[in-house]
Amino acid sequence: MRQILSLALFFVVFSGFAQIPQKYFVAFTDKNGTPYTIGNPGAFLTQRALDRRAAQGIAITEEDLPVTPSYVNQVAAIGVQVFTRCKWFNGITIRVTDTIVLSSIRALPFVQSVTRISSYNSKKSGYGDGKFRREMELGNAGGTIHPQAPGSVQSYDYGPSYNQIHMMNGDLLHNLGYRGQGKVIAVLDAGFLNADVDAVFDSLRTNLQILGTRDLVNPGGNVYLEHYHGAAVLSTMGGNVPGQLIGTAPKASYWLIRTEDANTENIVEEYTWVVGAEMADSVGADVINSSLGYTLFDNGWMDHTCADMNGTTNPSSRGANIAASKGMALSISAGNEGNSGCVSSPSDALYALSIGAVDENGNYAYFSSTGIVNGSYVKPNIATQGQNAYVGYPGGSFGYGNGTSFASPINAGMMACLWQAIPAAGQDQLRNAIQESASQYTNPDPMLGYGIPDYNKALMILTVSKPGQTFIKAYPNPFKDVFTLSFDTNMTGKVELSMVTISGTVVMAKEIYLAPGGGKTYAIKDVAALSPGMYILKITSGNVSENIRIVKTGK
Repeated sequence: MRQILSLALFFVVFSGFAQIPQKYFVAFTDKNGTPYTIGNPGAFLTQRALDRRAAQGIAITEEDLPVTPSYVNQVAAIGVQVFTRCKWFNGITIRVTDTIVLSSIRALPFVQSVTRISSYNSKKSGYGDGKFRREMELGNAGGTIHPQAPGSVQSYDYGPSYNQIHMMNGDLLHNLGYRGQGKVIAVLDAGFLNADVDAVFDSLRTNLQILGTRDLVNPGGNVYLEHYHGAAVLSTMGGNVPGQLIGTAPKASYWLIRTEDANTENIVEEYTWVVGAEMADSVGADVINSSLGYTLFDNGWMDHTCADMNGTTNPSSRGANIAASKGMALSISAGNEGNSGCVSSPSDALYALSIGAVDENGNYAYFSSTGIVNGSYVKPNIATQGQNAYVGYPGGSFGYGNGTSFASPINAGMMACLWQAIPAAGQDQLRNAIQESASQYTNPDPMLGYGIPDYNKALMILTVSKPGQTFIKAYPNPFKDVFTLSFDTNMTGKVELSMVTISGTVVMAKEIYLAPGGGKTYAIKDVAALSPGMYILKITSGNVSENIRIVKTGK
């Protein structure tokens, strides 16, 4: 009798699990039968998206085609709710109330796999919302205000928000008129509570800079009634209250996309994040800011280990790499796990900028996730102010917040301004220039990566020519004590050389003479005593003039 009761209890419990709504990702084998074609991309990408790709020489491929509608319909007909469609992963997220239907879905000839991506446990997560709430609570103590210098000429009265932009010399770009005009930033977050009414966003609304919203967690929902986190994040970019808070890109335009369910933490949110990145691509966004990170989940079987944070493994990281390949620049918070040894996904993605946090004095913020330096793989990539950052609070007030959630958008806004200044740059060139401008580019570490970016320096880097020109090459680059110039064989006569710092100080000037005929090289040996850092090598010979970025290392 006891055994019979045990079996009966098992079936009751199993039946109960089967009836709890869960989400699965259904991956398809192909895109056969789709009505969409590469030859007609306007059917699934806006003209702005097509223009962004054309400017960077990025082709439209099958990866860009939406999933085959007939496949979606056949899965839905089995008795499940289709939640989102993901063209980059060629599949759909479905909501299932009875898992018995999964065998029928797996049997469909075009279904490659069916993967569970939410937990049986449907209770609200203390971890989910807590990771956002702690950012605001930790900042309540406030920080030291670093005011603008008396008599300084600034295009804005930044008030308490001055330090977080001045630390990156971003105010210098603002003074030049680069404030994000013409650039579109997609903000992927948990909700944008009251962003449609709070005064900090008055200018965004008045000037129609909020281009649209989308709730991917609750399709058809209102992002302005959801979580406050995204609004606080948005304030550091798009806020415009003189004397109080000026964001880093107050003139940019914005798409507000909800991909995060703050009440729970399930890996389905990574798949939703990828769909959000797809949407950012399709509407023509230039920059994605994501102050979201995924490491631990409500159910341990989903958790990511540091070994998984390798830039290519986790769903959101794979999606971030694809997003970058479409020509968008990505700024993503590194995470708030302190000395964890790995940043969260998707900031570990190879082609995303992972943003760590520093305090108002430029020192490592104790909560900022530490990462790894392994050759060219550096995470976090850079760091900006995230401890005692000045932000817009829910309900229209202002205050301090702690988190890489704020460091990332502070950087993302400046990325938009820099791209506005150099519109011909590709996202990879933009990313590299920002890293090269940073305070410890020649000696990155796992706490701040390449360090605090200098956007005025990045502007200069993108303005000058790049290494590897037709007539002159410099190698090795970076160099330690000596580097060599290689000249085109047709160049002869006097060559004027000068080497200057990014700020314009001449540290070396000389003339050399090239004899006719043969290959020509010249070793520059009197630069060993220079301080490590980046320099501009200016070379003039007759009607040939080139500028080459060259880096001196300290080891």
